[in-house]
Amino acid sequence: MANLSTSWINSLPSVNGSIAQLDMSDPLTNSTFTAILYSGSSSPEFVCGFYCQANSSRECIFAILISPEEITIQTYSVIQDPLVVIQDARVIWSANRDNPVKINSTLELTQDGDLVLADVDGTLVWSTNTSGKHVSGLNLTEMGNLVLFDTSNATVWQSFDHPTDSLVFGQTLNSGQKLTASVSTYNSRQGMYSLAVDNGNLIAYIESNPPQVYFDDPVGKPFVQLNNGSYEFSPAMTTQFIKLEPDGHLKVYAWGRSGWGQEQDLLTNKIIGDCGYPMVCGKYGICSDGQCSCSQLTDFSPINFRQPNLGCSLNKPISCDLSQYHKLVEFKDIDYFAYRSNQMSGKMEREDCKNTCLKNCSCKAAVFANYGDRPKGICQLLSEVFSLISTKSSIDYWRNTSVFVKVQTSSSGNFPAKKSRGTLSLILGASLGSVIGVLLMMGACFFLVRRITTSKEVEEDYLDHVPGMPTRFAYKKLKDVTENFNKKLGEGGFGSVFEGTLSNGTKVAVKHLSALGQVKKSFLAEVETIGSIHHVNLVRLIGFCAEKSYRLLVYEYMCNGSLDRWIFKRNQEDALGWQSRRKIILDIAKGLAYLHEECRQKILHLDIKPQNILLDENFNAKVSDFGLSKLIDKDQSQVVTTLRGTLGYMAPEWLGSIITEKVDVYSFGVMVLEIVCRRKNLDRFQPEEDKHLLSLFQRKVRGGQLSDMVDKCSEDMQLHGPEIVKTMRLAAWCLQSDFKRRPSMSTVVKVLEGSADVESDLDYSFVGQHLSRTTATVYEKEDVVRAATPLLPSVLSGPR
Repeated sequence: MANLSTSWINSLPSVNGSIAQLDMSDPLTNSTFTAILYSGSSSPEFVCGFYCQANSSRECIFAILISPEEITIQTYSVIQDPLVVIQDARVIWSANRDNPVKINSTLELTQDGDLVLADVDGTLVWSTNTSGKHVSGLNLTEMGNLVLFDTSNATVWQSFDHPTDSLVFGQTLNSGQKLTASVSTYNSRQGMYSLAVDNGNLIAYIESNPPQVYFDDPVGKPFVQLNNGSYEFSPAMTTQFIKLEPDGHLKVYAWGRSGWGQEQDLLTNKIIGDCGYPMVCGKYGICSDGQCSCSQLTDFSPINFRQPNLGCSLNKPISCDLSQYHKLVEFKDIDYFAYRSNQMSGKMEREDCKNTCLKNCSCKAAVFANYGDRPKGICQLLSEVFSLISTKSSIDYWRNTSVFVKVQTSSSGNFPAKKSRGTLSLILGASLGSVIGVLLMMGACFFLVRRITTSKEVEEDYLDHVPGMPTRFAYKKLKDVTENFNKKLGEGGFGSVFEGTLSNGTKVAVKHLSALGQVKKSFLAEVETIGSIHHVNLVRLIGFCAEKSYRLLVYEYMCNGSLDRWIFKRNQEDALGWQSRRKIILDIAKGLAYLHEECRQKILHLDIKPQNILLDENFNAKVSDFGLSKLIDKDQSQVVTTLRGTLGYMAPEWLGSIITEKVDVYSFGVMVLEIVCRRKNLDRFQPEEDKHLLSLFQRKVRGGQLSDMVDKCSEDMQLHGPEIVKTMRLAAWCLQSDFKRRPSMSTVVKVLEGSADVESDLDYSFVGQHLSRTTATVYEKEDVVRAATPLLPSVLSGPR
């Protein structure tokens, strides 16, 4: 038990300088646990505290564990606090599974009676919301129930009312409650499978839109039984617990001589079988005797030939704007798991069922089931197609079942080429234009060389007097560092980047600017902007070179390169998981928030895109390339400037040339969609109506199909669909056409960290996706729009 005004810190005890590990057996080996409360001397015993997984980020949850044996306490002379040794314990409840905290986070039972979990930076992560309810103490009961009680010893709040993925002896699952499986054994976040009570039945379903039920039947004794409208877990012995597994199975675990063993799989019975689980073979995959395969039809291909359980994908994506090219393909001897769903259309004839699906773009497949030769049967329309079941080797749910899957028979890319006219005239005109262009270019080059020669001394003198300037390198030094610019890392609109190694062994990236007149503006902007600022999410400028006509910048080396290399790859093996992508998005947001709000001057980056986000060895993201940035005073709300940036990432207000820091927020929103959808904002390989990501996003929002946009090549991304959809709505907030309605980047950070919510009344009519190329000079290689007038150097001392 604990009284009010008690707090606990999530610290890691150490023995002889090493972190003390708890023996918790597979799969929890090397995890750590900071104990807070114990249940007593009963068997089994329960303990609650901070459970931290043994990964690089040390993610921790406030959890309750069940231990089959007595908890022992060992005291080491080298540490002040005793080390609790819990053998073969299992997590049966957690408070913050979707928002883990870090080491040194705090749990506090406040004076107001609220149990609050705060991260190391003070961010509120979880709370019982019991302030003002006369709470007098906290108790972990011998049944494993964490209880807040009042002065009359009545329960105010209890963990039994908020189950996660497990039930223990004496715990009931009431109407309105549910169990939700974890993503995986090593990831405790909410996955795709849930279990709930509905009209007296225990139902298991997959979290799709709408949910699809794969089990709907009283499971009966001896483990789970109905008691006054609730399901109660009644095991044969108390050292047991029931758990909804990440694969959708509901299993009973019991403690025996050889450790925790599976007592029974409650849902795998003669009704559901091994193939009756929604994702047993991934989307569109066919399950036969526990083996997975794709249809032999040419419309589908395996996502991964080596892992058939990952499912299949359509060779041509379905386009709502090309519905005239849709058709339904009948799968022979195939059944579907969802025999009960709120999308059933009632009784109708077979052809009517098919036509209803064809007329509804949200429908991806139709399941028709009837008895015998009856003309009418049950028609079920599916917005998502999960695993299919081969009826050749499984028990049919219906006497006759047909599955019709929608496919695209043609794409908008098959248009006849336009006939060319006046070919000779075009050739002559092009040739004449080329000659004139060469003459003009020669004249321009002569003028620029002369101008650079006369102004070089002024620029170099100016750089020597800017406070906080980084190290200045000689050109010969950088030539040696890069082995004569031998190893190219990449190429951009203003030059190439080469790998180098300084004399002290530090790896660097050297950017050699080479775009004539634009070099000076980009160079000055880059050196001024990041020469004297330091932030963990901004790439560090180590030094520069301004010697004769040479302009070079020396950055810290980022071994994983730019973000676009990771989010635009097609092969699944290189796909980043959701937690990596979420961390990258948060890192970028923190970097931009620093530029906009925490520097002495407000800094507008003006070219936020995946190519300008670099990743280190731990995939920490850093904002780079400040060649187009703009510095403005803190008291300025907006600034007039010439058009600059990259097409596709530019906010609509650029057309008026009066901008604020919200142009960066808009670009951030576009990039967030690219990260979670794993595609470019302009993808010419997509059908015509899907080429522009924002147009597709707008259409999916209106159709309630945002989950369709989640990266389909990543199983991990699919498992986090609901959380990713919330992130998409944050992107939509950043993409508001009215820049005043977009959030600040500091607000974006709060939303990503869970301490703020996305605005609900959003406008999804995005505009300004295609800026006219007549308004500025365009570099075709990257569609980069550069300023047409020089960027004036700031007369202030620069940001800090």
